[in-house]
Amino acid sequence: MKEVTPYNEKEESKKGQVSRMFNKIAPYYDFLNHFLSLGIDRSWRRKAIKELKSHEPLELIVDIATGTADLALETAKRIDVKQIIGVDIAQEMLDIGRKKIDKKALGETISLELGDSEDLRFEDSSVDAVTVAFGVRNFENVSKGLSEIYRVLKPGALLIVIEFSKPRIFPLKQLYHFYFKNVLPFIGRITSKDPKAYRYLYESVQAFPDGRQFTELLEKEGFKNCTWKPLTLGICSIYTGTK
Repeated sequence: MKEVTPYNEKEESKKGQVSRMFNKIAPYYDFLNHFLSLGIDRSWRRKAIKELKSHEPLELIVDIATGTADLALETAKRIDVKQIIGVDIAQEMLDIGRKKIDKKALGETISLELGDSEDLRFEDSSVDAVTVAFGVRNFENVSKGLSEIYRVLKPGALLIVIEFSKPRIFPLKQLYHFYFKNVLPFIGRITSKDPKAYRYLYESVQAFPDGRQFTELLEKEGFKNCTWKPLTLGICSIYTGTK
């Protein structure tokens, strides 16, 4: 997988650049997510959460790259789970997420913490499920991140990944590329004041090994029963795998 970074600065790691970028755009992140996806991102999360239904009740779900906790909040609403711990490398995103959790009075179920997907604090085979929404392509080392997830999951536990993918149907493919490459960065630039953040979104989606390529990465790290479900004509995909 080709490494794509937000600011193309060789002296700073991808992890550092991604953290800096999300801290910078955190105040605008939720609005832009929903606006630029026309609100469809909410339905993508709901569909992903349905994958957990057959595993209820759950003691512990770890939501990696939790951001402002949208997926964690939706999961707590729809799944019988005792505890959700959201992990992210951007403190500003977590601060916003905590306010949303407090507003929903879900502090006893959801907690957020600063953490690294490639160096999780959880013990081996201690987690009932791991979710990652739009975060895997931001991992500095995708294989290492997936290996860490595999390590902390209990045998038979489920990994769910939601990630942007590349539609292959004409004319959606062409419209999608134009929107992601030109319209989205323009709106993101004038709204978030970071001209590079939403250009990085386009570039990182292009570099991400989507579809069958990603399920092969999961299988390489030991995951079984790996599935790939394209959504909205291939704009987004849900991936699952069990330990």
